[in-house]
Amino acid sequence: MNTDFIKGVIVPIITPIDQNECIDEAKLKEQVDYVIDGGVSGILAFGSNGEFYAVEEDEMERGLKIMITQAAGRVPVYFGIGAVSTKKCCRLARMAQENGAAGISILQPMFLKPTEEEMYCHFKTVADAVPKLPVLLYNNPGRTGYTISASLVERLAASVDNIVGMKDTSGDITLTAEFIRRTRQVNFKVFGGKDTLLYASMCHGAVGGVCTAANFMPELITDIYNKYIAGDLEGSLEAQFKLNPVRLSMDPASFPVAAKDMANLRGRNVGVPYKPNLPTPEGAVLDKIRKEMQTAGLI
Repeated sequence: MNTDFIKGVIVPIITPIDQNECIDEAKLKEQVDYVIDGGVSGILAFGSNGEFYAVEEDEMERGLKIMITQAAGRVPVYFGIGAVSTKKCCRLARMAQENGAAGISILQPMFLKPTEEEMYCHFKTVADAVPKLPVLLYNNPGRTGYTISASLVERLAASVDNIVGMKDTSGDITLTAEFIRRTRQVNFKVFGGKDTLLYASMCHGAVGGVCTAANFMPELITDIYNKYIAGDLEGSLEAQFKLNPVRLSMDPASFPVAAKDMANLRGRNVGVPYKPNLPTPEGAVLDKIRKEMQTAGLI
């Protein structure tokens, strides 16, 4: 299985919606062009910042088709799966494959507290449902309440042919490094999942990052990656330090609405989040976001 294309800055693209909470096709097409023009290496449909948990399956399929058609082969489009049941994950994986996704990303089941064997069987069963499609694991302990262990990742990487990589959003650089160390002999592709740690993740051998910031400041986050790959480590680190205050200003806001807030502040007009979330109201949090974006020259 060719996995050479799995690298770089992948954007977990935001999902613009209309007043009826249906995907706004025109705005989604504009967002696809915006992030590609901004230099991303791939698009992840319906990741955390794509508000996957609020989107019905038929809308997911419609949105995926829009993104793949609009991307038109310029970058790969991956499909994020965050369902809890193995059966639903398999159904979504097959749908993604049928519609031309370049790969899928599977979040560990939220709300549950599964054993290692249960998790192994879950990931393997979903991967086996689409044996010719590259599969990335998605470790997000902050949202699920537990982490995927390095030993489980090592076992999956060694035993399931199409589980070829992962995104680690733990924020624990030691854990990220362990994922890389324990799988490096099988060409397993590890992405950093924290925008503020893209440089650090790549220093440990990550192939790139799945970066929220690419939704509203793709030129800054891709600058970190591009300078690192070019061997300009000092320039890459400085680019990381330029980005971090902006990215950190998002954290006090309600998750995940700040990505849409910041895109709107840059004139992207991507609309509001799915309810129950609401746009960040005027006040200290939004003021801090504006201030850091102004300091970085983004607005």
